[in-house]
Amino acid sequence: MPLVSIITPSWNVAPLISETIASVQAQTMTDWELLIADDCSTDQTATIVESHAAQDPRVKLIRQPRNGGPALARQAAIERAQGRFIAFLDSDDLWLPGKLERQIAFAQQKRAALSYTAFRRINETGSITGRLIEVPASLNYEQLLKNTSIATLTALVDRDVAGNIAMKNEPYDDFCLWLNILKPGHVAHGLNEDLARYRVRGSSVSSRPLRSAGWVWHIYRNVEQLSPIKSAWCFAHWAARAWLKRREF
Repeated sequence: MPLVSIITPSWNVAPLISETIASVQAQTMTDWELLIADDCSTDQTATIVESHAAQDPRVKLIRQPRNGGPALARQAAIERAQGRFIAFLDSDDLWLPGKLERQIAFAQQKRAALSYTAFRRINETGSITGRLIEVPASLNYEQLLKNTSIATLTALVDRDVAGNIAMKNEPYDDFCLWLNILKPGHVAHGLNEDLARYRVRGSSVSSRPLRSAGWVWHIYRNVEQLSPIKSAWCFAHWAARAWLKRREF
C-alpha cells in the first residue's frame, strides 16, 4: 500500500490528542505518517505529542513558530508530507480501525482525486450523538458549492491524481481545498460507510453556525469569485443542507 500522510493541526487539546493518535495507531493499514503541526499550544499538547513520537517514529511533531490558525498549521504539515495520499484528521477527532484500508482501496478503485466517507458525531466524552451522517456517491465542483458533505476528518486526497495541493489561509480552508481540487474537472467520490468520529465541542473553530455561514459567503464571493446571484443561489442550497445536518446533531 502507498504511504499515507495524515495532516493534523493541534492547539490546546492535551486531554484529547492521545486518543486521536491512538485511533491512527489502531489502523489496520500501517504504512502512514502522522504529521501533527502544533499551533503554539499553551497547555501540554506538544509535550504529549513528543512523548508519542519518541515511542512511534511514524508520529511527527511540527512546532509552528507562531499561532497562525489551522490553515497555516495544515500547510506546514503538507509541506513535510512524503505520502502519495494526504488524509486529514483534526486533533480531537477519531478514526475507526479500518478507515484507511477501506478508503485507500476505494480511492484507488475509483481513481479519485478526492474521496470522503460517512461518519458519526461524538460529544466531548466520546459518546455517540445523533445519527449516521451519510454521504452522496459523488460530487463535482458545482455540486460541492451547494453541499456540506465532505467532513475534514473523512477527506483523502490522491496526489497522483489531484496534483500538488496547498491550503489557502482562509476561514474554511478545507472547503477551499476541496473546491480547488474539483474545479479543473475532477469528481469527488463518497464511500458511504461509517468510518470516523467527529467530536462536537463548544470551542470548535466552526461551532457557530452564523460565523460559518459568513465564511461560506466569503468563499463564494472573494475566493471563488462567483457573481452575487450565483452566490445567493449556492448559499441557499448550502444553508438548507447545513440546517438539515445540524438538526439531528
